[in-house]
Amino acid sequence: MTQVNHETVDVLLVGAGIMSATLAVLLKELDPSLKLEIAELRSSGAIESSNPWNNAGTGHAGLCELNYTPQAADGSIDIKKAVQINAQFEVSKQFWSHLAGKPGFGSPRDFINPVPHLSFVRGEKDVSFLKKRHELLKQHHAFEGMEYTEDKATMAEWMPLMMAGRDANERIAATRSANGTDVNFGALTNQLLQFLSTQGGVTISYSQKVTDLSRSAQGWTAQVKNTKSGEQREIHARFVFLGAGGGALPLLQMSGIPEGKGFGGFPVSGQWLRCDNPEVVKQHQAKVYSQAEVGAPPMSVPHLDTRV
Repeated sequence: MTQVNHETVDVLLVGAGIMSATLAVLLKELDPSLKLEIAELRSSGAIESSNPWNNAGTGHAGLCELNYTPQAADGSIDIKKAVQINAQFEVSKQFWSHLAGKPGFGSPRDFINPVPHLSFVRGEKDVSFLKKRHELLKQHHAFEGMEYTEDKATMAEWMPLMMAGRDANERIAATRSANGTDVNFGALTNQLLQFLSTQGGVTISYSQKVTDLSRSAQGWTAQVKNTKSGEQREIHARFVFLGAGGGALPLLQMSGIPEGKGFGGFPVSGQWLRCDNPEVVKQHQAKVYSQAEVGAPPMSVPHLDTRV
């Protein structure tokens, strides 16, 4: 018979990506006495969605993402979501600033750097939309530094790679926010995990597969298997956080809670073209977001990003 180890923690976090790492640090800052475990299926943290080449690395603050300011049928533009997203990102920056003063966290420059955020549109309809969007946003203090232009010479300074060879008669416009950022979420995740490893009462375990999740008298019981050794564990936790990316939905369904019913998952892929040629890279210092095609999901928005 296989011997099953029984362990007890206050919080079990499944997945060692940006979500679990952030929540774990927040919890320990609020209550250092908490006992936490992060259980990760892979051999290290930040391998999947938090890997810096598996996401756009944009510090999403509503500065360039046009889907955050939808236009209604009557032509009006709603900026509430852009303002909300901007405020949320400011809270993130405040949190990172707090951690930057603590021993063992490392340098913010390793994961967040200034990169201007631009929106770029083509055609009369979208140019009109962008101009109206800019007029509304710049009235809010978070967006007052945003610049708008229809001048092609100005755009050639902002994004020269995108202007070379373009039709001189094409109607285009752009906005630019100099206070945008590039975020290396992989580096950030690893700095958070490293910081957590210096705290008492924190276990970060790899090659751990959660095979079952069920309610118990004190909270939750998770069955966990070490994929390398085959060792089985039973973890009792007051709370469980599922930050397991694509693996979160099956685990949520295992839990049996009503909120887990009625959801489905489907794979989404994209095409990333990456240039490491310094001569090309130095010609583009911006994150430029455009409009998705009509009826396309927001994440299909084409963009040309500088990464740091």
